[in-house]
Amino acid sequence: MNPKRPLLILAFVVLIGSVLLPQTFYVVNEWEQTVITQFGQYRRTVKVPGLKMKIPFLEVVHRFDKRILASDAVPGEYLTRDKKRLLADHVTRWRIDDPLLFYKTVRDEFGALARLDDIVFSEMRRTLAENDFADIIATKREALMETIAKNAHGLSKQFGINVVDVRIKRADLPAEVQASVFARMVAERARIAKRYRSEGEEEAAKIRAQTDKDKTIILATAYEESQKVRGEGDRKATKIYADAYGRDPEFYRFVKSLETYERSIHQDTSFLLSSDSELLRYFKPTPSQG
Repeated sequence: MNPKRPLLILAFVVLIGSVLLPQTFYVVNEWEQTVITQFGQYRRTVKVPGLKMKIPFLEVVHRFDKRILASDAVPGEYLTRDKKRLLADHVTRWRIDDPLLFYKTVRDEFGALARLDDIVFSEMRRTLAENDFADIIATKREALMETIAKNAHGLSKQFGINVVDVRIKRADLPAEVQASVFARMVAERARIAKRYRSEGEEEAAKIRAQTDKDKTIILATAYEESQKVRGEGDRKATKIYADAYGRDPEFYRFVKSLETYERSIHQDTSFLLSSDSELLRYFKPTPSQG
């Protein structure tokens, strides 16, 4: 017996096993579901994870994801009910509910994405065309997305697809429209600012006029009070002068003359007066001095 024969048999068994076993057993992961076909004909669907068997070389395993998948579409341009152009890009979340129907209609995820984009684009174009631009951007956005997702779900069931949700990531005006919109916004803000400045200037004029009025009243009142005080002071001074004149008229005239000298005669002052001037009466010698 050839001593190499057992080694050849062992090598043959290992070779057959390495080829046969992967063709006989396969693993279904927790996030997977499979469709088994034989010569292109459907055999069975496997959704339970674990180690599975199939007929080697005859049955083929087609794997599909059970998780929720996301489709990020390119931005599309839509026309709203009020004839405004809207640039929006959406994201669709979906999963494969019927792997057999999915395999028969779209084959794989690439085919599914093409179908989904067509469906969602069509539903968005139809739904957005029934609403105004302001409502889409502000008040009705959530409700519109729910409507689009519901309609897309109904249309995608024929491909074994369940559309979970559709969301608009960004909605904006086309680039060529943005410039004119921004220009109108700037003009509107300038108009509002001009109105505010005009109202401010009007209010400032009112405040200044009221302030000037209050100032005039205060000055007039103060002047009136000062005149009253000055008049009262003059009255008291006149009374004092009158009392003093009544007591000693000659002394009163002397004091008043001294005050006159003090106010009118200075070092560089020159006067040309008659010798009998009343102003010089107190500079004349008395009879006893003569």
